[in-house]
Amino acid sequence: MGCFVSNTQEFNFKVLTAGLINDTFLVYSEETPLYVLQRINHKVFRDVAGVMKNISCALNALKATDYREIRLLKTLEGSYFKKTTSGYWRLMSFIAESTTYNITEAEKTAFEAGRIVAKFHLLLEGQDLLEYTDTIPRFHDLSLREQQFENALASTDVSKLEIARTSIAFARKTLNTLKNIDFNALEYRICHNDTKLNNILFSQQTGKGLCLIDLDTIMKGYFFFDFGDAIRTVVNTAAEDEKQLDRITFNQKLFTAFIKGMASNPSFLSKAEVKSLPMGAVFMPFIHGLRALTDYLENNRYYKVAYENQNLDRCTSLFDFSSKALDEIPFMEAELKRVFPETL
Repeated sequence: MGCFVSNTQEFNFKVLTAGLINDTFLVYSEETPLYVLQRINHKVFRDVAGVMKNISCALNALKATDYREIRLLKTLEGSYFKKTTSGYWRLMSFIAESTTYNITEAEKTAFEAGRIVAKFHLLLEGQDLLEYTDTIPRFHDLSLREQQFENALASTDVSKLEIARTSIAFARKTLNTLKNIDFNALEYRICHNDTKLNNILFSQQTGKGLCLIDLDTIMKGYFFFDFGDAIRTVVNTAAEDEKQLDRITFNQKLFTAFIKGMASNPSFLSKAEVKSLPMGAVFMPFIHGLRALTDYLENNRYYKVAYENQNLDRCTSLFDFSSKALDEIPFMEAELKRVFPETL
């Protein structure tokens, strides 16, 4: 833990290690946590001004009695971020008595995750799409990720092609399946684009969902992006880089709890959007797996890794969940029809 003394107050800093992209610190005064300080990874988020503009626009709308507000603090110059010799920094309010979960087996937690993801979208539904910058263009564009994957295959070490041959074969097969998704039937929304379970804050006291965090990827997208990203981490009770594939699950009760949480909000999804959700539960873990595989082939340039083959383990786990989600499409379709009868 580090320490900083201002003219009037002493602050302590504790490193938070959960994130894969940014460097994050919890700021304390004495024993009380007050703020979250982050160094933005500008190699990943190259348009820092655009990222912060998107976040500030969204936070202005993300205010409700059942959605906890996050505040960005301005610098002395009136900006929401500060450029220094050590990088780009921002400061946000800390939400007391909150917690996150990497995995869950609790139906209440799954319900609350579904409720808060849907509430996030309801609050942003009236936003002007033109006000938001595509800070990572084509972030979930399958054709772009396929091209990056093919480029990595062409330039990687031969030994990696051999080690990853099973994942490479699955990627090529599943790419053909996912190309059948009709994006033209879906409407653009302002999406979080990274709604994994540990990007949701929950109350330590009540277990209620509070809000979404890690807002760097807020930009235009389709609702099934956020749905699929949440499902891949809510209904799977294993770690994202789990090596024992028999531990990777598609927990049907957690799926049902999640969509019931969504449905506890006023309806806002079109018939086509609800129809797209089961394939979203396949698409999102697959595209994350494809990105992890590509990063492995490119010697781990994007994601932080704790050991050499961690990206390949992530890929293998994500692809296994994608395969299991494909098998669960009939179940997902039936449950969505039962919970959202007015749209299917």
